Amino acid sequence: MLFKLLLIFCLYLPFQIALSPSAGVDLASARVFILVLFLGWLAESLKTKKLFLQHSRATFFLIGFLFLNTLSMIVSKNSDWSMRKLLFLFSIFPLYFVGTALIDTKEKRLKVIKCLVWGGFFVALLGIGQFAFQFIFGLDATYRFWANYVSPLFLGQNVTEAVLKNPSWLVNISGSTYLRSIATCPDPHMLSFFLGMLLPFALGLFLKLKRRFYLGVFFVLLVADLLTFSRGGYLGLFIGAGVAFLVLITKLEKKYKVKIIIFTIFLGSLLFIPGPISERFFSSFNWKEGSNQGRLETWGKALEIISKHPFLGVGIGNYALEVSATANYRDPIYAHSNYLDIAAETGLASFLLWLGFLGAVLFALLKKSKDGLSFCAMLSVVIFCGHSLVETALYSPLVLPLFLIIASFSRVTNSNEKNN
Repeated sequence: MLFKLLLIFCLYLPFQIALSPSAGVDLASARVFILVLFLGWLAESLKTKKLFLQHSRATFFLIGFLFLNTLSMIVSKNSDWSMRKLLFLFSIFPLYFVGTALIDTKEKRLKVIKCLVWGGFFVALLGIGQFAFQFIFGLDATYRFWANYVSPLFLGQNVTEAVLKNPSWLVNISGSTYLRSIATCPDPHMLSFFLGMLLPFALGLFLKLKRRFYLGVFFVLLVADLLTFSRGGYLGLFIGAGVAFLVLITKLEKKYKVKIIIFTIFLGSLLFIPGPISERFFSSFNWKEGSNQGRLETWGKALEIISKHPFLGVGIGNYALEVSATANYRDPIYAHSNYLDIAAETGLASFLLWLGFLGAVLFALLKKSKDGLSFCAMLSVVIFCGHSLVETALYSPLVLPLFLIIASFSRVTNSNEKNN
């Protein structure tokens, strides 16, 4: 029963409806869903007197990371902001423990991956349709429709209003303005995170099940990801493709190496086709471009804060106040790097524990990489890590649950191994 509920959650994840328990408060329904899953798992474990907690380096690093996040509250200027961020983390991270307990076989993992990919497929179609609507109904009409009717449904009215104050939905390329693909997300970067992490699984299902449909799903996900115009997303895909190429080219037979090289050249050539996508990608390497200069300044400010507060940071949720004393909670002030945000808010030790968690998950999946879907999971985590260099998804109710589910795949064993 619990595993079926987890499968429903995987399908529901990209389409979660926002809840408004009180005025001024928007709550991602995924957090409530995860709480139900966690309490159900806990109750069943107590009933059967079998509580599974994976004994691994990843679990150790994760618990240490959450502990230091909590400890950082003692240096916070605004403890209410810290408490809100901690409540978010402690409402999402239990999914990792539920996942490692429930997803213990390859058969279950395959079902979870299918549900995740199907959910990603539907949200990608929505994102492509939303991008296309601006050429049919006009940019302004599409923007207003999404702002007034679609986003409030999935984000809540208050979050939508905060998002609209920061014009991340639009991009200007060669003098033309486009509405980027956002679908049900608050901004294109989170959609790019989500779709990018699912791309290896769509290709993995095609290779494993020999169904061309999943190859089509792969290209739908890829197109929707490209239409986000997220340069961080492009960076994540580039790093993921590079790692896949380096690993596979040394292990496969010659006939497969040729196919991998041809496929890599084909995907890479898409970036050289003149158009908005290629121009957006190559602008990432133009350090004179305005947004790139702004990001460099933001990183410099984050490093300055880290150097002043190396032990416990400035307190979880308090980075914005360190940058601007008049900042509001929903102001989009952050370091534009998951790693810098963690180090600045909760200290260098917390940052090292997070790196330890990522490294332990990657190493566990790499050990099982002879199994194709474990290899796909490893690539998915690599894409998450690469994109995290320039964006922060730690507080995304869409991206963080997906990452934790994928991280929980590290428990699934090969046939000649035993579970912990």
